[in-house]
Amino acid sequence: MERIRGGRIGDRSRPSRRTVLRYGGAMLPAIAAPALLTGCGTDPAAGAGNVLRVSQTGDPKTMDPQKQGDMISMNALINIFDTLTARGRDNTLVPRLALSWKAVSPKVWRFRLRPGVTFHNGEPCDAAAVRFSIERLLDPATKSPIVELRYVEGVTVVDRLTVDLHTTVHDPILPDKVSLFGGVVVPPRHLAEVGDQGFAAHPVGTGPFAFGSWKRDHELRLRAHDHHWEGRPSVDELVFSPAPNPSSALAALQSGQVDLVAGLTPDAAQQLDGYTGVRLDHHTGIRTAYLSLDTLTEGPLQDRRVRQALNHAVDVPMLIKAVLGGKATEVPAMIPRGAFGFDETVAPFTRSVAKARALLAEAGHPDGIRTTLTASNVDANVAEAIAGLLDRAGIHAKVDLLDPGTYAQRLTSDNHGALGPMYLAASTVWTLDGESMIQSNVRSDRRQSRWHSAEADRLVDLEELSVEPATRQKAFSALQRLIKTEAPFVPLYQIDNIYARNTRPRWTPGFAGVLDMASAEVTR
Repeated sequence: MERIRGGRIGDRSRPSRRTVLRYGGAMLPAIAAPALLTGCGTDPAAGAGNVLRVSQTGDPKTMDPQKQGDMISMNALINIFDTLTARGRDNTLVPRLALSWKAVSPKVWRFRLRPGVTFHNGEPCDAAAVRFSIERLLDPATKSPIVELRYVEGVTVVDRLTVDLHTTVHDPILPDKVSLFGGVVVPPRHLAEVGDQGFAAHPVGTGPFAFGSWKRDHELRLRAHDHHWEGRPSVDELVFSPAPNPSSALAALQSGQVDLVAGLTPDAAQQLDGYTGVRLDHHTGIRTAYLSLDTLTEGPLQDRRVRQALNHAVDVPMLIKAVLGGKATEVPAMIPRGAFGFDETVAPFTRSVAKARALLAEAGHPDGIRTTLTASNVDANVAEAIAGLLDRAGIHAKVDLLDPGTYAQRLTSDNHGALGPMYLAASTVWTLDGESMIQSNVRSDRRQSRWHSAEADRLVDLEELSVEPATRQKAFSALQRLIKTEAPFVPLYQIDNIYARNTRPRWTPGFAGVLDMASAEVTR
């Protein structure tokens, strides 16, 4: 853990990040933000007792774990629901509801389940429940955005505690895919009794915490489950609330309304530093940011030289230093360090404004180009900084900021151009496998693909379907070299997981930063 030092909230006296980066400076200015809230109407003693209060930048979209696909929702739901497997704190795949797993044939994965597990309502969690859960996830009527189990075509119960997942092709990382979104198990009997709406209103899982109440956009309350198979959590109650900006997070921390704030960007964390009662911790993370370029719509980005120019122009090391306070690591070609498939021999682009301008001129744009960079307003500072870097090379990008809901809706739509010619995005890569980073972005038939390449499609098939790890690694390496050559993305960085807290919580996050709080403790 490391204490981070930074500026103060509301300091507007220094130059903007776009200005600083446009002219090549690496100084770290404070970030304009709403003025500090002097109170939030809560009792400072509200944090007392064996209750852990956690805040994120947003509220869960739903309490139905199979009808969401975002980390903010999953961070809360993973405390109510267990998954078949999980990532340990050392990043290895460990048993959860499944005690063991193996491929009994190229297209069949067998999972042996933990005995004696029950849902919060007493319903047994067995092979029939696993079959029901996966079939519900895959049922088109569920309209689940979760894509990890795309190759699963059926589930069979071998015996009460053994279940087989049948796939259309060999899926080498299926056990990894059921460690979070794809592996949640839901109660068949309860769902039959209350229906989808009733289930979302009062979810029942097997997790360490049971649902208490939810006031949307205000507070989600969970209570410790006394009979969890792993033992009762140390805290009696777990409370989630949204803090959409640094000002609200600071006010909540100082008032005792919140003990831990998660999901902070480095610039947001800097705004919280130096205040009484606020501690900042950061840990190496794997959430990976990038720019997606639309190579399919007529325009300058269809020219590989223009796309390469963008990569030369965006000085990622400077971006990390000046905007992220050094709390990130450069990613050369989409796949982050720590994920299977990363190839350390693939070097990042050289950062050269002169090279970028020369490529633009060679592509017929000696006076530069004009384009649009779309981002969620949560990432406004990074987007403005990237626009400043591009501007130095004659790439004039208008920044279009959207509210997170609108951004997410467009990102997951079937219209590949819904977010314009260039957008800023990030992926959590929670399986710690390169497939998770590129699965929706690269292959031509995937929802967010904006680059059609027969060779890329072939390499994706190899890494997704091959049995041998060496074959997969070779495909990943070739894919990263191809991505660097064709430049359909501007890879940026993998960002540290940053948390602001008071002195009460004791908790160590995993690599992916998932807020599984069963092991958390609070001091009184």
